[in-house]
Amino acid sequence: MIAAKPRHLLSALLVAAALLFTASQASAGGVLKIAREQDSTTFDPIYTILAPDIWVFNQFYSTLVRANATATDIEPDLAEKWEISANGTVYTFHLREAKFSDGTPVLASDVVFSLLRARDDEKSVLRSMFSPIDKAEAPDDRTVVLRLKGPSAPLMSTLAMFAASVLPEHAVKAEGEGFGEKPVGSGAFVLKEWKRGDRIVLARNPLYWEKGLPKLDGIEWIYVPNDNTRMLKLKAGEVDAATFVPWNQIKDLQADKNIQVQLDKSTRMDHILVNHAHKPLDNKLVRQALNMAIDQKAIVDVVTSGYGTVANSFFPLDGMDYNPDNPNYPYDPAKAKKILDEQGVKGLTLNFALVAGDTAHDQIGVLVKDQLAKVGVTVNLVKMEGGQQWDALVNGNYDIGVMWWVNDVFDPDEKAQFCVSGDPENRSYYTNYKNPVVTDLVNKAAVEQDPAKRKQIYFEIQRQAKDDVHWIDLYYSPFRNASRSNVTGFVQNPLGRYMLETADITN
Repeated sequence: MIAAKPRHLLSALLVAAALLFTASQASAGGVLKIAREQDSTTFDPIYTILAPDIWVFNQFYSTLVRANATATDIEPDLAEKWEISANGTVYTFHLREAKFSDGTPVLASDVVFSLLRARDDEKSVLRSMFSPIDKAEAPDDRTVVLRLKGPSAPLMSTLAMFAASVLPEHAVKAEGEGFGEKPVGSGAFVLKEWKRGDRIVLARNPLYWEKGLPKLDGIEWIYVPNDNTRMLKLKAGEVDAATFVPWNQIKDLQADKNIQVQLDKSTRMDHILVNHAHKPLDNKLVRQALNMAIDQKAIVDVVTSGYGTVANSFFPLDGMDYNPDNPNYPYDPAKAKKILDEQGVKGLTLNFALVAGDTAHDQIGVLVKDQLAKVGVTVNLVKMEGGQQWDALVNGNYDIGVMWWVNDVFDPDEKAQFCVSGDPENRSYYTNYKNPVVTDLVNKAAVEQDPAKRKQIYFEIQRQAKDDVHWIDLYYSPFRNASRSNVTGFVQNPLGRYMLETADITN
């Protein structure tokens, strides 16, 4: 017979076994399945501004620097350290040793190529943000020198955004415009499969520079456009997490012991885009009347179940240089009707572009249709799949349309440049709004080095944009996601970045 082990040794072995089992539970890895409301359009970071694209880029690409977890400061990414000249016009970055997912090293020449491509490519959506760069040089494989045309207050913030992703020059040149279908990056995950209209499958990148990360074996971004269907799949355990929890289902999900709801601080705001290229929407007084005919408070109460806050500016709530006292329009249908009559606007019909299956869009559509009917305006609710609605907005095939924005950087320059500067590439977020006074202010703010003076310029931009009704503000709100109780780290920082490098699934 086998001799019995001493009690103290047996106890020690049991404790050790328990610790090993707990450790395996705490870092189980696995593939995180996420149901999301919209599909990706491209993997080329300079050809899009669409959030579903960007949120995948964040796990796939690296940048020179990145925003920290609280989106309050810049931290190193591919650049270990950097120096800025006394006059603020020369930035020198020193790269860490890193590799692209195809095994080739990340070189300074790749950084130069990527930044100049973002600046110079005619299809680059945010090319104006890179215009302060005069020259980009690579004196050696690990050093990048950026020489600016003049001081640029938002430059470091710009370098942390998705459009500044560092791409392998050899792969982009080999694939040309097809790079967005066959991408190569240096982020925490690599592309394993992309079935358009179904899912994107990412796998752990074994060459990722940050040791011990990612914890997950992979991520599946699964396209489930219908709000209710996403939540049902989450409850049934068919997916591990879901984005865009309908407001009216938050409390129900919070009561489910198998589900955890994340309401993360955000820079998100929802609004109604107005196409200034369509008459009579080119008339500021008409736009003001429409704004006064829409009851923001009623929309917030009904649509967000009280989780939202009425928006008074296109700047994010409590964001950098946001003006809490920016004047807003009162809900005044009688005055709105009077203005429309004075402007000779009668029998006006507007096509309202909405996303089918989106609960918030459905509710906003019904409310706005009823509210504008009170001032004699007919609203046609035009419901489309998410990608189709986005294309309609980009191509100007709409009168008004619901959309939302999340800042990609904490500096206000990006949103000011994209939404109100009148840039011919993005046409002020595809509204065709252009005011030379505002354009001049946006350009001045971008180079102003005095924070107090810069803040006052942005206050004036917010006031002027509101007076012009560049769009109709609706509400600010937190991000709203949900996951199974065994998922950790499924959160967004205020800029919308899912911090999935550190996410995990426990058994």
